[in-house]
Amino acid sequence: MKVKISICIIIIISLLTAACSSDNSAYTKYSYEFVGAFDTTIQLIGYAKSEADFKEMADIAQDRFMELHRLFDIYNDYNNLNNAKTINDNAGIQAVKVQQEIIDLLVLSKQWYYETNGKCNIALGSVLKIWHNYRDAGKKDPQKSKIPTISELNEANKYTDIEKIIVDTENGTVFLEDKNMSLDLGAVAKGFASELVANELMEKGYTSFIISSGGNVRVVGEPLNGNRSKWGIGLQNPFDPYSSTKPHLDVIYINDSSVVTSGDYQRYYTVNGQNYHHLIDPDTLMPADYFKSVTIVTEDSGFADFMSTTLFLTPYDEGLHLTQELGIAAVWVKHDGTVLATDNAKEIMKDLGGASNTD
Repeated sequence: MKVKISICIIIIISLLTAACSSDNSAYTKYSYEFVGAFDTTIQLIGYAKSEADFKEMADIAQDRFMELHRLFDIYNDYNNLNNAKTINDNAGIQAVKVQQEIIDLLVLSKQWYYETNGKCNIALGSVLKIWHNYRDAGKKDPQKSKIPTISELNEANKYTDIEKIIVDTENGTVFLEDKNMSLDLGAVAKGFASELVANELMEKGYTSFIISSGGNVRVVGEPLNGNRSKWGIGLQNPFDPYSSTKPHLDVIYINDSSVVTSGDYQRYYTVNGQNYHHLIDPDTLMPADYFKSVTIVTEDSGFADFMSTTLFLTPYDEGLHLTQELGIAAVWVKHDGTVLATDNAKEIMKDLGGASNTD
């Protein structure tokens, strides 16, 4: 499944040796990771009273992530399942009956599109498909790599009207009015899935855990180790993402929130010495060039995913205005290394704002 993969966040996991308080002494920290959902490694970290309890939580999360991956997949068919690909295959032909999760994702994506600046458009599939094909071809044969022509991008862009995604919430169907259009849910599906899984785990009584799926982190509760009240989420250095000397630019301390990053340094290919990443500006139809990375901190992981893409595709002043309107925290890393952050982001950042994990 083609999704926004920018693994720009690492979880700061300290192996604390201090004794736990009596209230939390029954809890132990466990971790588990798996691959196969949303083209990334998904990691679960949490506190539980036994390994069996944690394994039960991890099994529930993995099964649910795999189910949601199949629902939002635009590339593969599955037996007896109408998914996003089924909708695309029936564009201009007929409405498709789908599960509620798809209805909810599409309704929210359209709502957020209208309530922001329209930069993040799930109807941009016809354009993104072209870039996807060129990127795949360029990676397979770098010597022959090239970028799409503006004429073919402009032609595809004729079929990206989000108004033509007809969602019938009463009957649970989706219809793409134009036969040439297609959905691409990569900017929101992983975050939306993380939010669903987190809420479903909370409903089952789990209260202290992190879900990390690529550049998406959803935090629930606080760490039950007795001496920390906040989880520390490290922001990966977009200029040297695998550095052993400075693995992160800063640390954000949060509870019950999401941290989602979009960046230009994970999914890209090279043409004539220039990198072309996967985050496409709907105005220029080319990869956006405003920032190296943008990080969003807000409660809902789906909205954070949507907004990290939106702000990555948006000039700084306009993006800052959006964060103020929406009340979300944001961190921008510019190409010259400058780090900019909203005031509410600085309040939870270790280096830039002086926050700590016991605040």
